[in-house]
Parts: sequence; C-alpha cells; structure tokens
Amino acid sequence: MRWRSEHIWLELITGSRKLSNFFWALIVFLGSLGFLLAGTSSYLGRNLISFIPSQPIIFFPQGIVMSFYGIAGLFISSYLWCTISWNVGSGYDRFDRKEEYATIFRWGFPGKNRRIFFRFRIKDIKSVRIEVKEARRVLYMDVRGRGAIPLTRTDENLTPREIEQKAAQLAYFLRVPIEVF
Repeated sequence: MRWRSEHIWLELITGSRKLSNFFWALIVFLGSLGFLLAGTSSYLGRNLISFIPSQPIIFFPQGIVMSFYGIAGLFISSYLWCTISWNVGSGYDRFDRKEEYATIFRWGFPGKNRRIFFRFRIKDIKSVRIEVKEARRVLYMDVRGRGAIPLTRTDENLTPREIEQKAAQLAYFLRVPIEVF
C-alpha cells in the first residue's frame, strides 16, 4: 500500500503474513504430522490413522525414516508459523521532503536487532537504483555512508514496467537520478 502527498511518501511493506505462507505452513504441518503418525503406527503395530494401514510398513528402516521426516517437517512448520506470527519483513518506507528525512523500518526475527531502523537525510540519497539479475528485479536506494538499501522484497515479482514506474516516481519525488545495473 502506498500513500503520497505533496511532501510525504509512505509505503507499507507486507511481511511474511501472506496467504501463500499460511498455505505452505499448513501443508507442511499436515504432511509432517501424517509421516510422524505413520512412523509411530509402524512402531506400535496398530493403526493410529484409520485410512492408512500400518501393517505393510516395517518399523526398521521405513518407520524410522518416516518418523524422521515427520519430526523434521514439524520443525520446518514451526519455523514457518513463527515467521508468520512475528510478521518478519513487514514495515514501512517514509520519505518526508518537508523535514528532509527518510526512514526505513522493518521487523526482523526476535532478539537484540528485531527492529531494523534507518533514518537519514534526504540530501544523502545519491540515487534510486534498479538492479536486474536474471529474472529478478530489485529496487535499491544508494545512500552516502550506508551503501545500497533494498526497497523491494526479493520475492516481489514486479514486471519491468512496474519497477521502472516505481523507480521513476520515487526518484522524481526525491529529486535524485536513476541508475540501472
């Protein structure tokens, strides 16, 4: 979502709370739970899942491997659910020409550096840069003393026209040049 006035440009960044992440976290959880129950059923010798018979599955080595895959999948699923609940990657970009400050804020993983916060003067912005690598296009802001700061997510699939429009609008708003790499 983008909001823009004469002096302020505010862009909200969506993090890991996307429909696709919910979908994959649920699929991985259910699949790993199925593997773990199948492995446990083969160990106990009785059906814990009514529609999958455990008698054809021998505990050593198939049951052990299925249990291992189930446990590994539960760890991966837990990681996905944690990133969704922490909303990693969400935040905002705010450019204020009146106060002449730019602010970049993102939420990271819990810990000492959970809040990723950059604030710098607009006159320190050298350029808005588009970097094209194979099929991936990323928008950066080149800042004196800080280097290139990414403004788009790496998984954001913008068409060449969309990324060019976004770069042109931002460069025009900030009154800086555009570079293409």
